[in-house]
Amino acid sequence: MKKNVLFVMPSLLAGGGQKSLINLLSQIDYTRFHVDLLLFSQTGAFMKSIPPGVHMVNLPNLHPAFSEHIVPSMLKLLAQRQFKLAYARLMFAVTNRLVRNTASSEQYSWAYMKRSFGTMEKEYDVAIGYLEKSSIYYIVDRVKAKKKIGWIHTNYSNSGMIARLDAPYFKQLDKLVTVSDECAKSLKETFSELTDRITVIQNIVSPQRILMESLRESVTSLPFDKRFTNVVTIARLSSEKGIDLAIKACALLKSQGHVIKWYVLGDGDEREALEKMITQLNLQDTFILLGIKENPYPFIKHADMYVQPSRYEGKSIAIDEAKILHKPIVVTNYESAKDQITDGVNGLIVDMNEQGLANGIIELLHQGELREALIHSLSQEKMGTEEEVNKLYEII
Repeated sequence: MKKNVLFVMPSLLAGGGQKSLINLLSQIDYTRFHVDLLLFSQTGAFMKSIPPGVHMVNLPNLHPAFSEHIVPSMLKLLAQRQFKLAYARLMFAVTNRLVRNTASSEQYSWAYMKRSFGTMEKEYDVAIGYLEKSSIYYIVDRVKAKKKIGWIHTNYSNSGMIARLDAPYFKQLDKLVTVSDECAKSLKETFSELTDRITVIQNIVSPQRILMESLRESVTSLPFDKRFTNVVTIARLSSEKGIDLAIKACALLKSQGHVIKWYVLGDGDEREALEKMITQLNLQDTFILLGIKENPYPFIKHADMYVQPSRYEGKSIAIDEAKILHKPIVVTNYESAKDQITDGVNGLIVDMNEQGLANGIIELLHQGELREALIHSLSQEKMGTEEEVNKLYEII
């Protein structure tokens, strides 16, 4: 008899956690498991990538008006005489405005958001909150399941999340999964009483699929200019991804006479601020925000190098993808960087500032032998992690 498994995620907007979920769902054996997927919002670039074996379930939202903008939401709730919920909606908005740290604002505001959700009627064998914070809170507060699993895709110590708010939820989980050894170490240090529940399941990447997708577009269809060194970064436009550092590094390189074009694939809340910085530094034709691309792999394949300027990461799927496509890689020295890159062997790990990034790029530009050695090392690595799905089977 098939086990009933529920995955919960806020949405499928482009991001590492979302791509990780799609890759995992693509590997599951649907002859053994009936899989439901619940999204708080059925939106995002990866919606069309949901495997056919996955059954979408609707959110048991008692009051759909709660998710609307504050003014129409309040008016509708008051008209329905939902006074307590109207108060919760007001406090939800106030909390998100007062708590400037977006990582912790979601933690604080859950106390109000959860009041708009009903408990799911179906009981599951396993419920999985596949992203930190609200996905995990939801399965604890609103799902009936014999086993509950939470997934953390980031290095907890650097995430800005508040441990005392997560601890009551984590204690109700049977397993707490994270994506790298460094991330597991961080969780164990923060939640020492839960050490025996913490386990590592790496993000699933499929070299065969990535290589195939990378061939779908020729270099002539891309915006690259052969007269320039073409640098690519794939990242959400948010503080932790360090795109501001990349912009400053690009300005340094340009001031030193280096002829480069730096392309960033991704979107996010900081886009407007980053565009302003690009304009202030006169980089409009040099540092280019391309937005979300459904198929980013031709960009990586045809780039001269891949750069990840992050302040912190869990385990970057984009870096694994760049490794599969044998690109010279520069990454900043965030805590989990060494889980994927060995400095000077399969990439360069540099200081987490604009000068460090610029120095790493210059090193790859001027040292052809180093560049070729990195590419050769990457070609020898075994990169597929499809077998990681077996670790999931073991815990469910």
